[in-house]
Amino acid sequence: MRILLIRHGEPDYTTDTLTPTGRREAELLSRRMAAYHIRDYYVSPLGRARETAEYTLRAAGREAEILPWLAEFRARYYDAEAGHERICWDLKPRVWTAHPELADPENWADSPVYAGGNAREVWEETRSGVDALMSRYGFRRDGAVWLSEHNCRDTIALFCHFGISMAVLACLQGCSPVPLWHRMMTLTSSLTEVVTEERIPGEVFFRVTRLGDISHLESAGERRSTAGLFPECYTGVDSTDPGTNLEKPWEL
Repeated sequence: MRILLIRHGEPDYTTDTLTPTGRREAELLSRRMAAYHIRDYYVSPLGRARETAEYTLRAAGREAEILPWLAEFRARYYDAEAGHERICWDLKPRVWTAHPELADPENWADSPVYAGGNAREVWEETRSGVDALMSRYGFRRDGAVWLSEHNCRDTIALFCHFGISMAVLACLQGCSPVPLWHRMMTLTSSLTEVVTEERIPGEVFFRVTRLGDISHLESAGERRSTAGLFPECYTGVDSTDPGTNLEKPWEL
């Protein structure tokens, strides 16, 4: 089986829509998606993901099922140093690397770092959502692996967000999402491909064959967006703040 985790196009977070760049990205993505034979489409209920998916769905003459739990990994915690709440994947490197429990697949959400927040609640919701989705295709979690009597070659596509896509990947692979959130980044409209590997009959593991692939943008000469990525060099400005217009640090 193949699962495509697709991040939305460049967003306007203040209106939960796509920017003009995001719409170009979604259009280029739709052309690439035409090459896939998608069995089922799923989408986050948030506007930026739904708008991204619409380009592909319209071209394919298909509809997508909205999965409420795909609405980004929205768990938050209180950052005492900053004096306000932050999203779970917004931890400074010296903080998360100093807490080895954050790499624990079962107990990361109970770390003192996230005390008083809702990481555990949202994580359990995500795990339940992934389990329910995979059960539709005959997969059942068994520790860090999955069992399936009828592993297939079908492809499903999930149009969603960076945080939740890394959490889905962590659920599939039986690991903590924290290292993925802080070591990886998938740029806007990128495609992450996960496939099943069945080395023992009936036992399946999920492996990543593409991570944050934006070749559809590069081949069209579209400059990559840095939306959601903290500044490459320190500026004192958070690139995730609405309305921030930082110079793009990369050239194709």
